[in-house]
Formats: sequence, C-alpha cells, structure tokens
Amino acid sequence: MSQEFVLAETIGQVRRLTLNRPEKLNAWNTPMRDQLIAALQAAEADDQVRAIVLTGAGDRAFGAGQDLSESKSFDADRAESWMGEWKTLYNLFRLGSKPIVAALNGVAAGSAFQVALLCDLRVAHAGVKMGQPEINSGIATVTGSWIMREILGLARTIDLTLTGRMLDAQEAFGFGLISRLVEEDQVQSAALELAEFLAGKPPVAMRLNRQRFAELTQEGFDDAMTSGVRIQREAYASGEPSAMMEKFLASRAARKA
Repeated sequence: MSQEFVLAETIGQVRRLTLNRPEKLNAWNTPMRDQLIAALQAAEADDQVRAIVLTGAGDRAFGAGQDLSESKSFDADRAESWMGEWKTLYNLFRLGSKPIVAALNGVAAGSAFQVALLCDLRVAHAGVKMGQPEINSGIATVTGSWIMREILGLARTIDLTLTGRMLDAQEAFGFGLISRLVEEDQVQSAALELAEFLAGKPPVAMRLNRQRFAELTQEGFDDAMTSGVRIQREAYASGEPSAMMEKFLASRAARKA
C-alpha cells in the first residue's frame, strides 16, 4: 500500500486535509501533491462537505515547500512538467466552490506559503513563520510573486522575493496574511470553527463569490503559469538550482552529523 501523504477526515460539514510528511516538515514531493489533488477533487464532489480545512502534521510545519531532494535532479523538461502539476493543484484552490481555511501549525515556506495564501482564510499562532525563501535554493519565484502581489502589493513582494526573508506571525498578521491569530493549542479548533461557520453560508452565493475572486485574478494567474514554464526552463537549464540545492542539502547533513 502506498504511503498516505494526505490524511482526510470529515468533521460535520468540514473536510480536514492534513499534509502528512512530518519528518520532512511536510515538504512537497510528487506523491503528496498528487494525493492532495485527489483529496481536493473528492471534497469538491462530496455534497455533504461544505468547507475544507488544510493543515500540516506535527507541530513544526504547515509545509516547508518543495522537497529539494526531489527537485535537485530536475532538468529543463522536468521543470516544465512540474509547473503543469502546480497549475493543476492551484486551480483546485482557485476554482472550487467550497471555502478553504488554512490551519497554520508551523512554518509555511515557498510553495506551501503560496498554498496558504490560496486558501480563503488563515488561522495561525504566534510561533508561525511565513515567507518565500526560494531564492536561497536557486529557485526563481513566479507563482509566488503573482499571489504575493495580489495580496501585498509590489513593494513588499519585491522585498520578500529578493531577500528570501521569513515573516514572523505578528508581521504577517499586520500584512493581512494571517486572518486569525490564536493560541497554539487553539489553531485546529479555531480553524474548524471558522470553516463550520463558512459552511453555514448559502452555498450558491459562496460558489459565486469564489468564482468572482478567481475571475478577478485570472489574467495574472495565467501569466504566472505561462511565464513560469519559460523561467523555470531557463533556470534549470543553467544548473544553478541543482547546484544550490546540493549545497543546501550538504550543509544540512553536516549540521546533523
């Protein structure tokens, strides 16, 4: 039996999905992304589900972003297909009819930060850190710069993209990236309560509101995905991402030795 990288449970009208690679800080690999795609499709098709909560296993991370041990071997062609996989996943967040609440139980970095921002609302505690540190691994930020600019504006997007710095919870809350700031032991219950509240709203109005938000941002999303193919092909063809990832992984291994 294949490993369950995404756990699903139904609580009332809410489907809670848990990214389940805690030993890797819930970093993305292809099987986990594929399982999340399937889980979101199943939740969308289930008429008994009226809202979704997305969280991470353990108490250290919502998600650490891309698993570098996988992407360090990418070439230009694999980078292009990789962008297609992200487009499929991101469209499920954008085009689904049901509201999604992120329960941020720890760090949300890189593509996990982007997924958190694609959720409608985000519940977090004071120890959460969020950001786009992809530049430190030699990965160009394309979808990240699109979603950050939609929420933060260009100046802050440039800051976070070029420095790769992580925001603490208070700064993220001030920026509007965190919707509700609660005690650490209340993150899951507060997220479920918020999702249940949203589940009680009229479903047609909810669907149409989410549809309109997608329409408002569609042009930027399409541009990001098209540009992402071009940019990631160029980046991975240069060899820089692979070299930077190898360097990072070697440094981390040395620290653990």
